[in-house]
Amino acid sequence: MPSLRQSSTRTMLTQFLLTLLLLHTQIHRITAAEDFYKLLGISRKATQKEIKKAYRSKSLEFHPDKNKNEGAAEKFAEIAYAYEVLTDEEKKNIYDRHGEEGLKQHEQRQGQGGGHGGFDDIFSHFGFGGGFPGGGGGRQQREQSTPNINIPLRVSLKQLYLGDTIEVEYVRQTLCVNWQECMKANQECQGPGVKVRMQQIAPGFVQQVQQRDERCVARGKMWSSNCRVCPDGQTQSEKIDLTIDLQKGMYPGEPITFDGVADEKPGMNPGDLNFVITQEKHEYYHRDGDHLYVTMEIPLVDALTGFKHEFEHLDGHKFIVNVDGVTECDHVMRVSGKGMPRRGGRGGFGDLFITFDVDFPETLTVEQKKGIRTILGGRGSDEL
Repeated sequence: MPSLRQSSTRTMLTQFLLTLLLLHTQIHRITAAEDFYKLLGISRKATQKEIKKAYRSKSLEFHPDKNKNEGAAEKFAEIAYAYEVLTDEEKKNIYDRHGEEGLKQHEQRQGQGGGHGGFDDIFSHFGFGGGFPGGGGGRQQREQSTPNINIPLRVSLKQLYLGDTIEVEYVRQTLCVNWQECMKANQECQGPGVKVRMQQIAPGFVQQVQQRDERCVARGKMWSSNCRVCPDGQTQSEKIDLTIDLQKGMYPGEPITFDGVADEKPGMNPGDLNFVITQEKHEYYHRDGDHLYVTMEIPLVDALTGFKHEFEHLDGHKFIVNVDGVTECDHVMRVSGKGMPRRGGRGGFGDLFITFDVDFPETLTVEQKKGIRTILGGRGSDEL
């Protein structure tokens, strides 16, 4: 049983840590910057040309040489930083998805190699593993993504033989334009949908309790319900046009992937959109890998005497197959180079396999039987 002195020490330690946590929260609030888009007076869908034009206008307005008002120099520096971020594609994507906090973590990872610092190190010394709410321990966490979307893409065997370009419209959920204005600080949020709170289990002893909370959208960030700037919630519908490049010889079940085009969600990267090839059944040809298969019915006379037959391929070109001699029932003939285009840089084509199904007559007249026996030298029934 712990002594009174030990219990008092633990209580003092807990109070000290909570004081540090409160101090960290206040610092975070003080250093929160104005939205970069609002700072430049542009919308979130502004083009690079519009961003540059807005920057020139704002930088002239707050340039320290022309604007002597108090705070103009700080404002000018903020405008320059906002312009730097929004004209860098990588930084802009991070800012749009995770806000300034995510951008800071990204820059810290680049500058420090992912090391810990500040309050995180203090907490780690006390056995908290650097993982207090709002701390830098989140740098070790993997960045989450929204679920990938798989959509069947029904195509014909002819399209897979020739290749094709398919234009489609896709409706996805994108972040509300001003979603960051609907965020409020909540140090219990440890990531998208994850909330961790401290629970006292005994005098001087606390434990972390993790629970699901969809209002948590990022580490230290919670969504404000009924936010006026996003009346429809965190996301809104967006219709986008996509061009699907169906390459020659692609296989059923093979995905055509558009990276980062799935639904968006605050604090998460968008997943991938996959169009999965589903091959429609062809009237004559059957495919297996790079090869094509077809079954052809021939009359008995052709099976006995030989024949030639004209085939029409998937792209419409015609070719003739010559068969000399006797063809057995279910005989398979291989025609080289008449299959599907080969994938993976191998070039060329697979083969076509023709299975012959001999059509025997249901009945024969007496004269036909005698004629066949004469030709083939068969014995009569009286000789059996």
